[in-house]
Amino acid sequence: MPSSAPADLLEGLVPLIRAAGELVMAVYRTDFDVRGKDDASPVTAADERAEALILPALEALLPGVPVIAEEAVAAGRVPAVAARFWLVDPLDGTKEFISRNGEFTVNIALVEHGVPVLGAVLAPAIDRLFLGAAGHGAFVEEGGRRRPIRCRAAPAEGLTVVASRSHGDTAALDAFLAGRKVAALRNAGSSLKLCLIASGEADLYPRLGRTMEWDIAAGHAVLAAAGGTVRTLAGEPLRYGKPGLDNPHFVASGLG
Repeated sequence: MPSSAPADLLEGLVPLIRAAGELVMAVYRTDFDVRGKDDASPVTAADERAEALILPALEALLPGVPVIAEEAVAAGRVPAVAARFWLVDPLDGTKEFISRNGEFTVNIALVEHGVPVLGAVLAPAIDRLFLGAAGHGAFVEEGGRRRPIRCRAAPAEGLTVVASRSHGDTAALDAFLAGRKVAALRNAGSSLKLCLIASGEADLYPRLGRTMEWDIAAGHAVLAAAGGTVRTLAGEPLRYGKPGLDNPHFVASGLG
């Protein structure tokens, strides 16, 4: 029976998510086709091939634990939400993938009782792998090395705020940030925004638009393991396994 200890599960995810990243990059290097799903969002062969690799591997890693994955849900295959389940986005930031800016990720998270307790976020085009597990800490692998990461204290010169490159309401963001000392506003794609806060490269990510649970669960797990939080605008911790699997507006923060 495979070990279910957080540290062991995290290590088990590393070769899996890297193999999925290789499939994504193989498509990225081709003249790939882009199709529209029923909700008009784009999908490519990279999304489908990566998910087809990930799903059976997660079943082998934790037999019997259900997997909720973006492309399976789009095809109508939605397992019942359990006390413990996986959330998978095989290619987060498909618009970034299509525009070839490198800011797309493969996301895998384990949720227990509504809380993302373990996550891996791989940005294969820029060779950055973020890992985190509750009680185990958060890490980044790049350039062949792994190092621990933590959120930083608020810099005296002001906050670095990250915003979506492909989805955003500038007026709503400006209103939210009014009165805060902001040193820089940085655009980034996909779940990298949460990971930049986890690694101390940014401080705040207000998301004032729609997201799905699989978009952010892995990044949320990394951020929480690095000392950060993700809360609704009402200040409540963001939870998972919600009806419809969509998120309310939220704020990710490394400031406690």
